[in-house]
Amino acid sequence: MNPYQSLPVRSFWRPAVAEPEPLDIEDVWTPKFALGQDDPVVTAGSCFAAQIGRALLDSGMNWLDAEPAPPGLTRQQRQDRGYGAFSFRTGNIYTPAVLRQWLSWALGHAQPPEEAWPDGDRYVDPFRPAIEPDGFASPAEMLRAREVTLAAIRTAVTTASCLVFTMGLTEAWRDTADGTVHPTCPGTVRGTFDAERYTLHNFTFVEAHRDMTEAIAMARRVNHGLRILLTVSPQPLTATATGGHALPANGYTKSVLRAVAGQLALEDPDVDYFPSYELITGPVFGGRFFGPNQRTVTPEGVDFVMRHFVAGLHHRPTQPHSARDTTARSTDAACEDAVLDYYSPR
Repeated sequence: MNPYQSLPVRSFWRPAVAEPEPLDIEDVWTPKFALGQDDPVVTAGSCFAAQIGRALLDSGMNWLDAEPAPPGLTRQQRQDRGYGAFSFRTGNIYTPAVLRQWLSWALGHAQPPEEAWPDGDRYVDPFRPAIEPDGFASPAEMLRAREVTLAAIRTAVTTASCLVFTMGLTEAWRDTADGTVHPTCPGTVRGTFDAERYTLHNFTFVEAHRDMTEAIAMARRVNHGLRILLTVSPQPLTATATGGHALPANGYTKSVLRAVAGQLALEDPDVDYFPSYELITGPVFGGRFFGPNQRTVTPEGVDFVMRHFVAGLHHRPTQPHSARDTTARSTDAACEDAVLDYYSPR
């Protein structure tokens, strides 16, 4: 006997990946820990993560919306203002550094900057530039709205049984004045770019691992039993500011984030990894889940990933692809960094 003789079918590439029809591949994720139907689950991260809360609700799980929209808004108004996408209204969180930053502000480890960006006669939150399409009436109103979100983060983190966080990017823009990290490059979604103030930083494995480790530690200081489920967005970066080609730049980003997620899952029994990245980008799928721009994940792809996610949570076989939910949205609908494509040469 050798160790390979006792392995299940799922451990071999040919019968588990190459031979089945791609949409019939199953059993790709065995959760490390169980989540009960009533366990509060909090979601945050890049734009792909916005699909997870909806999948949890549709499957009867307890997705925690800690910052619900005020009454009277239409569905489109709620979506435009960042309500209902994640468990709190931070907008997309693409990097572990920005997650750590939000948690440090919410849990009292640091004070967020009070600067507001002017936008005509309105004002924009530099750390949530897309959540209010019309901006705020004053810097004071902006800060009050941010305090609501910080309180929602505290509620979510202290209440949750599990935090699902989707990492998306390694490239980010730092403010040299105070060291804060911006969710998008100033001057793209909103604001004005100042080359002397804002500098590109491409996080390394060590840095991203450190930031994610510190974020988890902060959250667990107020919620000792919190479990973490990490995913990596399969959606390629829209543009790289490194000056290199977008293809290897994307390879670097996703390799670093996938390695960080894997390392953390190896180190901690209460950290798990769900393979959304592999379910979209695996070679057997031949790019079928990307739109014509080879970047946007199609509704079919979103649904394929979410069916595997829900099947794993409920410990049941993945449903056949003929049962897919065709109402799923594509991923660019909520991606702030998609605006970067506007700046590409025509």
